[in-house]
Amino acid sequence: MSDATTRFFEDLDHRGYEPLLAKSSGALRFDLHEGPRTSHWLLRIDRGNMTVSREDLSADTVVGTSPELFEDLVTGRENGLAALLRGDITVSGDARLVIQVDRLFPGPPQAQGPRRYRKGVR
Repeated sequence: MSDATTRFFEDLDHRGYEPLLAKSSGALRFDLHEGPRTSHWLLRIDRGNMTVSREDLSADTVVGTSPELFEDLVTGRENGLAALLRGDITVSGDARLVIQVDRLFPGPPQAQGPRRYRKGVR
């Protein structure tokens, strides 16, 4: 398991509450497939309160991908929704939860943040 993936989930667990998910609740399990072996990360959200475990329990949404692609997601080198549309990620269950949790993943390393429109400035 990559250090970046472990750090990502440990950070979510230590964060505890995430305001971006204040209106979200559910369980999301990430299944990282590497040959015959699968690693599991279970993210439970209750109105923004997050807990993470390594349990292989049922979840509202199950996301499947490779450990390499997931590392690219947690480091910002890859966009999760683009990977989903390409078919590199599988989702079963409530896909809305995936869209909500996508906010937790970092953007590209070179990103400078959104540009805001100011009157008279383009």
